[in-house]
Amino acid sequence: MKSVNQTQKVPALYQSAAWKNAFIKLLPQHMIKNPVMAVVWLGTLITLFSTVFGQTQLFFGMTVTFILFITVLFANYAEAVAEAKGRGQAASLRQARQNLTARRLKTLQDKEGEQIAATVLALNDLIEIRAGELIPADGEIVHGFATINEAAVTGESAPVLREAGTDRSGVIGGTKVLTDRIIVQVTAETGHSFLDRMIALVEGSNRQKTPNEIALGILLTVMTLTFVLVVATLPVIAGSLGITLDPIVLVALLVCLIPTTIGGLLPAIGIAGMNRALKANLIAKSGKAVEVAGDVDVLLLDKTGTITYGDRQATAFYPLTGVTPSELRQAAVLTSFADPTPEGKSVVSLAKELGEHVHQPEQAEFIAFNAASRISGINLETGQQIRKGAIDAILKFTSQSLENNPELKTRVEQVASKGATPLVVSLNQNILGVIELSDVVKPSIKEKFARLREMGIRTVMITGDNPLTAAAIAAEAGVDDYIAEAKPEDKLACIRREQQNGHLVAMVGDGTNDAPALAQADIGLAMNSGTQAAKEAGNMVDLDSDPTKLLAVVEIGKQQLITRGALTTFSLANDISKYFAILPALFVLAIPQMQVLNVMQLASPESAILSALIFNAIIISLLIPLALRGVKFTPSTSTQLLRRNMLIYGVGGVILPFVAIKGIDLIVSLIMGV
Repeated sequence: MKSVNQTQKVPALYQSAAWKNAFIKLLPQHMIKNPVMAVVWLGTLITLFSTVFGQTQLFFGMTVTFILFITVLFANYAEAVAEAKGRGQAASLRQARQNLTARRLKTLQDKEGEQIAATVLALNDLIEIRAGELIPADGEIVHGFATINEAAVTGESAPVLREAGTDRSGVIGGTKVLTDRIIVQVTAETGHSFLDRMIALVEGSNRQKTPNEIALGILLTVMTLTFVLVVATLPVIAGSLGITLDPIVLVALLVCLIPTTIGGLLPAIGIAGMNRALKANLIAKSGKAVEVAGDVDVLLLDKTGTITYGDRQATAFYPLTGVTPSELRQAAVLTSFADPTPEGKSVVSLAKELGEHVHQPEQAEFIAFNAASRISGINLETGQQIRKGAIDAILKFTSQSLENNPELKTRVEQVASKGATPLVVSLNQNILGVIELSDVVKPSIKEKFARLREMGIRTVMITGDNPLTAAAIAAEAGVDDYIAEAKPEDKLACIRREQQNGHLVAMVGDGTNDAPALAQADIGLAMNSGTQAAKEAGNMVDLDSDPTKLLAVVEIGKQQLITRGALTTFSLANDISKYFAILPALFVLAIPQMQVLNVMQLASPESAILSALIFNAIIISLLIPLALRGVKFTPSTSTQLLRRNMLIYGVGGVILPFVAIKGIDLIVSLIMGV
């Protein structure tokens, strides 16, 4: 699968744009949005002023100022590079809607219409699009059907079928009609189209902070203010002991006390989560939608098209007495040459798997399948008429009745009892046998449900099938529960019932009748191929229209939560080493007993301060790729995730800085000649 973002790395153009934006974000109106880094930026200005106008050694003061400036710049760059990825994705989307024109019709019967710019189209306008033309606006097909190339939006080159009056009637402005002619009713005004909203979302301009992100931001702000008050009182305490504290050292202590690592990376983590969703061809209408997906514990899925292929597949041939299996298969294949439906194609595929090699006759009259007759077939030069179709249509064609053919009746009832559909094949006035069409379970779906189960997510299949058929498919697919003979309103009732029991529910849908359930669900994943109502109701849209994509949605959400938790744990853990570096440096000259805290045996107070600050700056830059890529997610329980998180990012966050700061101190002390 290809996505809108065709590359994994940010192009050089966006790298330079990210650095430019990193400097722009130094302006007060931008810095105030991140209180932690705003304090570091203010500290940078204080150290610069103190170095120029105070008594601090010039080299030491300017070095501290430079390191603090780099720390702020790296934090800004982390957010800017995440935004740059979004802008790169938005640029490719903009190309899909440039210079579009439209043929507006007055009525459905209007054959000519007027050619206008797509920008002047209004809501509910009727527009005609012919083969080879671009669709000028979002809308619903109200007449006709066509194959459409949606590569401009989805990145997929394979065309898709869109048809009026179905749940696959929605079209997107900027995509291309490849065949036939359709009339579309506009459902979005200029500036409010699907592409417009996608562009705004991926650029980050409409990104809403998630509840967890807001809560963590408040916590970081409170911690920062607390440490500001603590450091502000130190000169008073030190003065009572006859100790004078250098403002630059106080700023260094403050920067090492506050959680600068997670403070600098927090905005980038949120933006990167939405970018990862877009790489999977998922459009999240808010960052909240991505994050909530990580907490989902109940998943509702339709059977058709999600658990099963949706298009029925030929699974068996049942010849009647006096007819060989090969004769039935050959006749079925001949009738399928003029049947372009998935069912017709599956008949040919199954016959080939069973060893039949039937060539299409050059001189023959093909009877194309159509919904009215429900028959397809062929008239051979020999005068033979071979037909395949629904049982009542074939009985009518052969002038027979089911009661007069008990063997046929038995075969038909056997197929129907499995929840499958019988097709009947005839030669002239004789019925040859029955083809079984089954709703085939997707081969990989059972493994996907097992993966969801490992994450603690319960799956519920909703189907209109009878309980017997539903139970068989549920068992084969491996779902945890099922609801049979379900009506559209049953989906909504099920979601509300699960939510009342304290569960977070995800729902997949594509039809107008799915809109209430999509709106009610905590995560509503709408199919891009579905109706406009479904896409409006859901809080995520799958550009690939793959219902099983919900597994990816859940994994992206969990990865978002794990990444934020891991980096927060690491940020708080690595502050411990900085305390052991800065506190002895601050008081050791006046209170020699503080030397006992110098467990790393750092060379001097100056090298200790510089080493801690250098590590503080470097670690942010080193963690930027992890913040953008996300911590690797593997299905496991919450306890296992917490244990892994604490071991790697907690214990590792404590040990690594001690080693790194000591190594940096050796280099710094060598340069300073200490």
